[in-house]
Amino acid sequence: MGKNSDAFFQRAQVVIPGGVNSPVRAFKGVGGTPPFIEQAQGSRIFDADNLQYIDCVGSWGPMILGHGHRYVVEAVKKAATRGFSFGAPTLGEVELAEMIAAAVPSIEMLRLVNSGTEATMSALRLARAATGRAKIIKFDGGYHGHVDSLLVKAGSGAATFNVPDSAGVPKAVTELTISVPYNDLEAVREAMSDEVAAVIVEPVAGNMGCVPPAEGFLQGLREICDDSGALLIFDEVMTGFRVAYGGAQTLYDVRPDITTLGKIIGGGMPIGAYGASSSLMDYVSPVGPMYQAGTLSGNPVAVASGRATLSVLKNSSIYADLEERSAEFEEGVRAAAEKHAVPLTINRVGSMWTIFFAERPVTDFVSADKSNREKFARFFHLMLGEGVYLPPSQLEAAFFSAAHAKKDVSQMIERVDRVLKKIAWEYEK
Repeated sequence: MGKNSDAFFQRAQVVIPGGVNSPVRAFKGVGGTPPFIEQAQGSRIFDADNLQYIDCVGSWGPMILGHGHRYVVEAVKKAATRGFSFGAPTLGEVELAEMIAAAVPSIEMLRLVNSGTEATMSALRLARAATGRAKIIKFDGGYHGHVDSLLVKAGSGAATFNVPDSAGVPKAVTELTISVPYNDLEAVREAMSDEVAAVIVEPVAGNMGCVPPAEGFLQGLREICDDSGALLIFDEVMTGFRVAYGGAQTLYDVRPDITTLGKIIGGGMPIGAYGASSSLMDYVSPVGPMYQAGTLSGNPVAVASGRATLSVLKNSSIYADLEERSAEFEEGVRAAAEKHAVPLTINRVGSMWTIFFAERPVTDFVSADKSNREKFARFFHLMLGEGVYLPPSQLEAAFFSAAHAKKDVSQMIERVDRVLKKIAWEYEK
């Protein structure tokens, strides 16, 4: 990495744990020093050493329009001149809530919060309040933010660093969480009981890499929850407005009881939301007995960014364009891998994707975890050298944005081809 990024990382490690404010950014999953980013525009990010990269992280998903979209920037500027935060109601938050409720099938009412972690934490509390039950079923490798009870066998950074459960979480809390394999309905049936308040799932897993739901999996979860009286929670923090305008529940035609959102609904600003039917949301204070609050919830600048982003997404052909370019990239990667005899699997749903260095299909955390992380780390750094910024972990999803032009995709396919040729040569020696 360049001199400036190296120097900044040394400074950061003195005052910030690991030098980063979120663990995967430290490059522990791939080795080396992370580039420090100074600015971004469109499909490109630029680091402190004036190096530019095609960005396939997109701030971990929210930048679906690309960086610095003119309409979003203007909306943020206008909102900022009126005030950063009021701690009082604004029309903007009502308008954003109306847009989300109109788009997401399961949501009639919602509460805005400040992050995906807050959203999932609140969704669990709502499920427990509504059912009077305490236990939660989640899936191995599923990550739903750093909520105590959801860090059991979690994905994302916890999986990257091989940490099965987090220190500092009381055993009494973890005992309320049951974790089972993703895409395994029988395991869910065996784990279900009248003590389970909810099943929480990423409808498309993104935190063990991109892992799509098997045919009938989400429909099966809906049926199991209906039969048991448990609630079904879709964590659409990553997939909401990413895989379709109304989220994965629109794409797969399955309606959960509670939905959590984040990332895209803020257009890159910190925000989250949880929503459900009006009858469920009536449990939330000040109407009902379930307390949840936040000084910065419904922040006017974040709300303005989200409204602008969703309005562009709603009135455009962006999703069709994203599918076309993402499919072209997938086909190019498969062709390059076959050409150079490099065993890999590429999983993709819309503009979410992951290249696994695995010889067999990746359908759950066990198969994802068996992928060759050493080979991925080599691939990551060779691609970084080619000017492509990928997630610095085998177990994280990558993303395309509307700003990734056909030329960007063509360049990436060419660079993947060169890198896989080099990997094939290195691993045959």
